[in-house]
Amino acid sequence: MSPFAAQAREYCPTRPSLGENPCVMEKGKLSVETAFADWEHDRSAEERSDTLLIADTLLRFGVSDRAELQLEWQPYGRAVTRDRLLGQTERKDRVGDVTLGARVNLANPDGSGFSWAVQPSLTLPVGRQPIGGGDWAASLIVPLSHELSDTVTLELTSEVAGEVDEDGHGRHLAYGNIIGLEVALTDALTTSLEGEVRRDDDPLEPATYVRGGLSLAWMTNDDTQLDVGTAVGLNHDTPDLRLYAGIARRF
Repeated sequence: MSPFAAQAREYCPTRPSLGENPCVMEKGKLSVETAFADWEHDRSAEERSDTLLIADTLLRFGVSDRAELQLEWQPYGRAVTRDRLLGQTERKDRVGDVTLGARVNLANPDGSGFSWAVQPSLTLPVGRQPIGGGDWAASLIVPLSHELSDTVTLELTSEVAGEVDEDGHGRHLAYGNIIGLEVALTDALTTSLEGEVRRDDDPLEPATYVRGGLSLAWMTNDDTQLDVGTAVGLNHDTPDLRLYAGIARRF
């Protein structure tokens, strides 16, 4: 192994956690992280709703030792709502929005030891509701991680955002935290157990979302990861179930 290869950082995809991680891509390296499919289901006495995203993709490009640029786009989404009382079904196929962002690491850019970063982003209304937001939005995320041992890492993601109102015009405050434990089962296989609480102060439908998540990631080689994950709603406001699977590749 060459000295350069020995010093190369381990690949740290953002997928498949509910939260973010603080590590950044090495300068000149590109990470392409894509969901094969991401399905969310919710059911109440009045209606059933299903949302499916295909090929939701995040690009991360290292621009310095401690910073990366990010671009995310949802190229296709389908939202299906079924009125259980009237028996009517509404289906909408849409393109999603584009999010531009950056991640700046402030301690240990490879994610080792105690690591944290700041991650601002701006969402542009390229798509239409219900997959897109219908207006611009912005957020600030602070991810941190702390290695408790060689196999267990504590992770915390805090966020404050200006989200688009439900009617597609104007913005409101949303904020929350995701806490999790990542456990290395083998050198190639890791699992994450997470909990999320998020408050959304939409003027029409304010809500508090509470969910638990479990995911599994497999590094097939030094530059490729496959993953699956699920999240379960733990209160009335939160969608009942989310299932997703995807791939991440470093170039």
